[in-house]
Amino acid sequence: MTRPAVLGACCTIVLATATVARAHELRPAYLQLRQVGADTFDVMWKVPAKGELRLGLYVRFPEQCSEVEPRTVYLAEDAFIERWQIQCPGGLPGKEIAVDGLAASLTDVLVRLEAMDGSKQTVRLNAAQASFVVQEQPNWRQLAIAYTSLGVEHILLGVDHLLFVLGLMMIVRTTRMLVKTITAFTVAHSITLGLAVFGTLNLPSRPVDAAVALSIVFLGAEILHARSGRLGLTYRYPWIVAFAFGLLHGLGFAGALTDLGLPAADIPVALLFFNVGVEVGQLFFVALVLAMLCSFRVLEIYWARWTENVPAYTIGTLGAFWVIQRTVMICTGA
Repeated sequence: MTRPAVLGACCTIVLATATVARAHELRPAYLQLRQVGADTFDVMWKVPAKGELRLGLYVRFPEQCSEVEPRTVYLAEDAFIERWQIQCPGGLPGKEIAVDGLAASLTDVLVRLEAMDGSKQTVRLNAAQASFVVQEQPNWRQLAIAYTSLGVEHILLGVDHLLFVLGLMMIVRTTRMLVKTITAFTVAHSITLGLAVFGTLNLPSRPVDAAVALSIVFLGAEILHARSGRLGLTYRYPWIVAFAFGLLHGLGFAGALTDLGLPAADIPVALLFFNVGVEVGQLFFVALVLAMLCSFRVLEIYWARWTENVPAYTIGTLGAFWVIQRTVMICTGA
């Protein structure tokens, strides 16, 4: 069985999960609690929205907590932001905070709690764990786990990024070149991810997403051209193409962090562990594809020769669909 045919099977699996992955809300909600008194906390609650439709997520504080200031609510950057102040006699350590509606919305919530002594607790809530207990002495492991898992989820549910990596794997023919190509892609998206998160490079997310989709169309065309004997730049220097488009994909990754509106002090740590998560997820995907390639060879499964073109057409078609879809969203402001 040839390598393109095996990767065709992998591509079919990715395509089958595309609908589910895109249904997942990649932008997490964000809850920030800042202690301003012995038992008083400022609350900032940011919930993703589509137009004027708000996700049905609601914070549930301990029963002894009460609101001491009226809420202010406004819509900004595709999210509803609520601010208010609560008073919790005895403080929050040892108490449970929950978010209702996580199972129905299929999104996540990043929670950041800053105490008066400067200590911080960061946790990530989802459908499986919709609540947490405030710690007396927070540790850095929670923060590392929260941002790393966010990065892993972002890459594994970002079908467009996975299809680009899959396209690169179809083009590269040796293990050495594969390592070089994936490394170039990693270095490039790490550069623009950092620049975007620190605010040095700021581009609108929707045009970036459309350009990411266009890069997938380009790879699909390169694969088809090579099948007809016309080897393009990607086949001769895959690491250069991977680096160039990696700069673009890094801006796409940045959206998951910049949309949160993190405090400046948290950005370096968040960037580090989020990027670690992205790389872990990417390497997991590469390892999965290589494992499938190895297993099919061992099982000596043979497919019809025409299936070798399926991956390129699938990649190109999906990329073209996303280009059109995202361009329409830019033009209509949807």
